[in-house]
Amino acid sequence: MALLIQKFGGTSVGSVERIHAVADLIERTARDGHQLVVVLSAMSGETDRLLRLAREVCDVPDERELDMLLSSGERVTISLMAMTLRERGILAQSFTGRQVGIVTNNSHTKARISRVAADRVKVALSDGVIPIVAGFQGINESSDVTTLGRGGSDLTAVALAAALKADRCVIYTDVDGVYTADPNVVPNARRLSVLSYEEMLELASLGAKVLQARSVEFAARHHVPLEVKSSFIEGQGTLVTQEHADMEKVLVSGVAGDLNQAKLTVVGVPDSPGIAAQVFGAVAAEGLNVDMIIQNISQDALTDISFTVPRAELTQALTIVKKVAAMINAREVEVKEDIAKVSLVGVGMRSHSGIAARMFQALSREGINIMMISTSEIKVSCVVEEKYLELSLRSLHNEFELDKDPTTPQ
Repeated sequence: MALLIQKFGGTSVGSVERIHAVADLIERTARDGHQLVVVLSAMSGETDRLLRLAREVCDVPDERELDMLLSSGERVTISLMAMTLRERGILAQSFTGRQVGIVTNNSHTKARISRVAADRVKVALSDGVIPIVAGFQGINESSDVTTLGRGGSDLTAVALAAALKADRCVIYTDVDGVYTADPNVVPNARRLSVLSYEEMLELASLGAKVLQARSVEFAARHHVPLEVKSSFIEGQGTLVTQEHADMEKVLVSGVAGDLNQAKLTVVGVPDSPGIAAQVFGAVAAEGLNVDMIIQNISQDALTDISFTVPRAELTQALTIVKKVAAMINAREVEVKEDIAKVSLVGVGMRSHSGIAARMFQALSREGINIMMISTSEIKVSCVVEEKYLELSLRSLHNEFELDKDPTTPQ
């Protein structure tokens, strides 16, 4: 008998019919003799609906009150699911983040988990009750409700799995696993049977929306085996686990694209010590995320510094950078929004050379210009014009033959 954490996303519980379908799945797992903890998101679209309501009453909602509002979405689904299971004769009880002891820091709308007590969950399990837990939410040390950011229900599930030392955390969603590329863009994309935490973390941060990046990071830190499966169709999913030797035999595991990028260029920057620190120190002080950075070769004691930020943070970043540019006597700040990032990911890159060169050649054959390049041990990323993203993904998927399973004899 295993202890399993099952997490169901918003599309999986998006209607009463879907709640019944998920209840069928939970019931089958329970009848097989497994202990279960179920984590639920709000119904699909509910969080967005609540956000719209908040913005109808005020332009900039107070974040503490916003968390109180947004946390109501999951309360609906957990109570409905508990009722549905009890109607079937299955003992189940709903719990909020506060009730299961998910304690976070004070960062409203994007809180980080400090600790998980899970005392009431342990009691429920010992009594033969299936705990139905609200994802996405917790409390801070002042007992104020906090939320964990978009995709935070994944993080709730992983954190509970770590606290309870569960055998596996299964994330049920509307796709049947992690693919070598977005199947909507690359029709011959292949479902991956297994990925390392590091590969999944890179893919999640690069635009693959199957798992929240923070949940993967948490799983890796606490060695929680993660499985991504579909709640709509039966079948195998993708297991995310610790890296092993066989994984390095695979040259590239996947290709990802990210349209959530904007580029800022500080033009005519004095090429002297401490200037870059002033620019990026000011950006970091506001908690903004800088991704790729490039600095041109100095000419006439001046240089240009370019970097990318998430588009949602562009306005705030531009305001800050313009102030710094004026202080350091830079000529101007340029903005380019119509860009995208395309990336190759694979732990096999550690032991194989020439991946970047093949990537650049493949893009060159399609006439795609590369604006910026970033590399790590298991990733190569390029910034290209937004209009070329889909072509980039397809050409790289073909170049590295990602439609073929490298573990299957040809």
